[in-house]
Amino acid sequence: MNKNIKLAVAGAVLALSASANAGIIIPAGEWTLDINGNVNAFGTVVKGKGANTSAATVGGLATAGQAHENQSSGINTGLLPSWLGFTGKTRQNDVDVEFTISLQPNVSDNSGAGDAKTPLNRQAYVSFGDKSWGSIKLGKDLGIFAADAILNDMTLLGVGAMGGGAASGSSTTLGGIGTGYIYAAWKGQIAYTTPNFNGFQATVGITNPNQGFGQNTVYGTSATAGDATTNIYQDRFGLEGKASYSFSADALTGKIWVSGASYDVTSATTASIAGSSYTVTVADLGANLNAGNFGVTGYYYSGEGAGTTILGSLGVDANGLKRDSDGGYLQATYVLPTKTKLGLAYGISNLDRSTSTDVSTIIKSNERVTIGLYHPLTKHLNLVAEYNDIESKVHNGTKGESQAGSLGAILFF
Repeated sequence: MNKNIKLAVAGAVLALSASANAGIIIPAGEWTLDINGNVNAFGTVVKGKGANTSAATVGGLATAGQAHENQSSGINTGLLPSWLGFTGKTRQNDVDVEFTISLQPNVSDNSGAGDAKTPLNRQAYVSFGDKSWGSIKLGKDLGIFAADAILNDMTLLGVGAMGGGAASGSSTTLGGIGTGYIYAAWKGQIAYTTPNFNGFQATVGITNPNQGFGQNTVYGTSATAGDATTNIYQDRFGLEGKASYSFSADALTGKIWVSGASYDVTSATTASIAGSSYTVTVADLGANLNAGNFGVTGYYYSGEGAGTTILGSLGVDANGLKRDSDGGYLQATYVLPTKTKLGLAYGISNLDRSTSTDVSTIIKSNERVTIGLYHPLTKHLNLVAEYNDIESKVHNGTKGESQAGSLGAILFF
C-alpha cells in the first residue's frame, strides 16, 4: 500500500483491518511494483443557521441557509481523495530506491458534462536511502509540518467539515482542516529522514515556497482582508521539519511529535500590501495513545503570519502586519464489540486581529464537533457514518453554524 495511505489508515486514523494489506503486488525483474489506492463516496445533508460567515473575505467554514432554503445535499468524496497510486521499489548497490506517482480522481463534480473536476496530482517523488543512514526524498508529497495532525484525524476516513457548508461540488471535504489544524498540503520538497533510533525519528526539508501565499481561495484570503491577489516573491525555500518518538509498553502504544515551518513572503508591487515582507513561523505538538480498545489524540499549534485553514491564508493585514493564530483538537475513540469504532472529536482554529484597527470582518474562530462510526464490513471495505457541527465566529460579533450528517463507504486496495 502507498506509504501515505498506509500511514493514514494504519497508524493515524482507525487501525481498521484494511490497513494491514498492501495493494496489488507485481514482481518485475529487479523491481517490485505496488498498485494501490482507495475509492470513497458519501451522501451528505447540510443544514445552516445564523449569519452567513462563509464569504471569501471572511474565512468562515460554516454557512447560513439562504433566503429560500437552509438545507443542501450532495454526493462527495470525503477528506481523503479517491486514490490510484503506483509505487516501485528496488535495492541496488546497497541502496533502497523507491518512486511513487499517484492520481486522485474524485466523484465530486456538479458540471453539466460531469467531467470538470480534473484528477489531482498530489504525489510524484523518488526516494533513496538505507536504514543505516536514513533516506532522501525529492519530489511532491505531503508537507512535513502538520502532516501528523491530519494523519491522526479520524475524519480522514470520513467527511468532517464541508468547507463553507457546501454539500456538493468540492474536490474533497475538509475534515479537521481549519477546525483544529492547518492543512499540511502537497508540496514540492527535498527532505532527509533519519534512521529510526529506537522509536525516535526526524525529518528536515526544503519546500517549494510558492505554496499559495497571497492567493484568493474560498477559505478566506482576499486583498481587502490583507492578502495579495497577484504573484509573490520569496528569496529562499520554505523550511519544514518534524521529530517524533513512537513507543510500546505492554498494552500501551503511542507516538509524540513536534513539527514546524518557516517561510519568507514578499508580495507583488501591484498588491494591496505592496512591497511588504514578512516571515511565517508556525509550530505544533501532538500525541496519540492507544490502550486496548481505547484511543486518544491531542494536538496544538501556534503561529505568526501562518493564518488559518490553509498555510498563509489571512496571515497578515492590509499593511503587512502579521496576525497570530492557534488551535488544536482532542479526539477519543473506542472499538465496540462489533469492531465498529466510535469516535468523538472537538477542534478549534483561532485567528487574532493584528491590531485593534485591523478589519473586523475576518474570521475569529472555526469550531468543530464530530461524532463518527467507522465499521469494517470486510477486510478492505469500511462503512462510515458521521455527524459534524461547525460554528464560525467573526470578529465583528456575527456567527454562523451548520450541521451535517454523512453516510458512505471507503474501499482500500
